[in-house]
Amino acid sequence: MPTNASPEYKRAEGEFRAARTPEDRLAGLREMLRTLPKHKGTEHLQADIRTRIKELTDELSGPRKGGAHTGPVHVVRPEGAAQVALLGPPNSGKSALHDRLTGSHAPVGEYPFTTQFPQPGMLPHLDVGIQLVDLPAPSAQHPVPWLANALQPADAALLVVDLGDPGCVEAVGEVHDQLAARRVFLTADWSGAEPDATGEDFDPFALHLPTLLVATKADRVDHYDDELAAFCELTGTHYPAVTVSATTGAGLEAIGAFLFEHLGVVRVYTKIPGRPPDLARPFTVRRGQTVEDVAALIHKDLVASLRWARLWRGDIEGLQVGKHSLVEDGDVLEIHTH
Repeated sequence: MPTNASPEYKRAEGEFRAARTPEDRLAGLREMLRTLPKHKGTEHLQADIRTRIKELTDELSGPRKGGAHTGPVHVVRPEGAAQVALLGPPNSGKSALHDRLTGSHAPVGEYPFTTQFPQPGMLPHLDVGIQLVDLPAPSAQHPVPWLANALQPADAALLVVDLGDPGCVEAVGEVHDQLAARRVFLTADWSGAEPDATGEDFDPFALHLPTLLVATKADRVDHYDDELAAFCELTGTHYPAVTVSATTGAGLEAIGAFLFEHLGVVRVYTKIPGRPPDLARPFTVRRGQTVEDVAALIHKDLVASLRWARLWRGDIEGLQVGKHSLVEDGDVLEIHTH
């Protein structure tokens, strides 16, 4: 946090960190630059913000005049209940796992660096989808300069590791080093708590991703749980972990269930007055969000006219609630604007 930061700058910084789309992040960056105190102590931060504005502007520019394209899209727009990035060393089985979970038909090869660009796919769980984005392996041998930008929309990460690889400890260490160099840090904390933003050394561009360790190729290794325990001890990592096999399907169902629970996904169904609820397609928010947040998902202009809602939840039948009432998983809402 820069010295003598104004409330306007702090608000802009908070909006940038909360933004989920590239457009909202770009607007946040521009507002941060506009409100940032301009003195020698903030010159480095000013330069950092300008660089990020340029990178994001180039990413959003799309095709140039005349039809020439700037290149492949490196930032995947969030869809579904959450966006989760797949990270891991080369040949760890990321792409095979992604294909098995999402049916993406991502290129899979027994050679390193098969994945060159972000590959999105949707993991179905219950009646929602969780977006999984397969990303290139972070490596000094094949740098990925756009990786930090690609990770910005992510809500969490899967760290995919092949415990049958004798070099997996060193390979995962390199993944952590490459990410840290880009100010991306994997964390075992899934509480959703934000880093303390009050200290002088607070980095507004540091990204902390809650991480689930996915130990793949369990069908190829004996005593896999013992191998996993040894790996965690050697690496000093304490991520929650699951062991799976993309070949046999063993353990795969645990991934969706873990993400749904620990990301705090809340499904809210809606109904029109006098009609039954639409139970086919829920709106998804997060634990701690409100009726107003659901209304914003239905239509952005609905928030301004929202007055109240009727709620169905268990034994509760049509209770009138305010727009700031918290919603829970499985709620049915009937929105009223007047």
